[in-house]
Amino acid sequence: MQKNIYNFFLCHFLILLECHVVLGQAHYVEIAHSLNVSSGTVKRFYVESEWVENRNVDVWLPESFSSDKQYAVCYMHDGQNLFDAGGVWNSKEWQVDETVGKLMAQQEIEDVIVVGIWNNGRKRYTEYFPQKAIEYIEEPFRNQLLALFLECPLADRYLQFIVTELKPFIDHTFPTFPEQGKTFISGSSLGALISLYALCEYPQVFYGAACLSTHWIGTFDYNEEIPAGICAYLEQSLPSPENHAIYFDYGTVGLDANYPEFQKNIDTVVKQKSYDDTSWTTIEFPGEDHNEKYWANRFHIPLIFLLENKLKQP
Repeated sequence: MQKNIYNFFLCHFLILLECHVVLGQAHYVEIAHSLNVSSGTVKRFYVESEWVENRNVDVWLPESFSSDKQYAVCYMHDGQNLFDAGGVWNSKEWQVDETVGKLMAQQEIEDVIVVGIWNNGRKRYTEYFPQKAIEYIEEPFRNQLLALFLECPLADRYLQFIVTELKPFIDHTFPTFPEQGKTFISGSSLGALISLYALCEYPQVFYGAACLSTHWIGTFDYNEEIPAGICAYLEQSLPSPENHAIYFDYGTVGLDANYPEFQKNIDTVVKQKSYDDTSWTTIEFPGEDHNEKYWANRFHIPLIFLLENKLKQP
């Protein structure tokens, strides 16, 4: 009996050891999960990072996944809301597995894996609001925004985590195309802001950003100063359209009702930077609200815009 118990724990220890990866200062351990996905499979890793608080990262692999192929990579924020509504605070999900799986099966988009980075809840604002844009925001709105943070802004550290720790791990562990032209980032609301910020701060890493319901007002109340600050930052930092692409959208209900006028200002900056309809699009969705139900319904649109399979067979 004691021998059987010993063998049981030894076996599980060896499995855990086999799945434990160290890259730089970051530690990755594959752990069990109870996600129910309709297409493909998900591997979950618990990540101990030098740059941010520890968290889970979910990696979605398509149904047809093969180690003999290479895949583009789409990094997404709010990872706990992407694949399964069970256990999520608002019982809503992006249905990423269904949407990406269907588009790949129809050869509408190139082969891709999705990396879902969990937010850490209480510090979501702190990590997701574009850090360098804060200096462009006039008082008292700068302090009103900072009051939502639990500590100093962490967006730059969050991006350091993605670029210097997570991406090397993904490229080491899975058969990816590591180059900039095959690396994308996506999110909604504050997740859209940090996606756009990632494109600006690391244009050599990310080719495209999908920004759904971008939270231009920063706080929960209408204001013009925070969007103006973000706009001023983009005037200085938006990368060249020569090898980048940006997708924006917004609804007209709930928080999204605040966005149309500010999206127009952002679009003006994007046009001034010489983006055209091959490298940028902005779409309004009348009657759509600010939650995962609506983002799930239209997520196929940015996927096709950014990852269209130009080699689709007739």
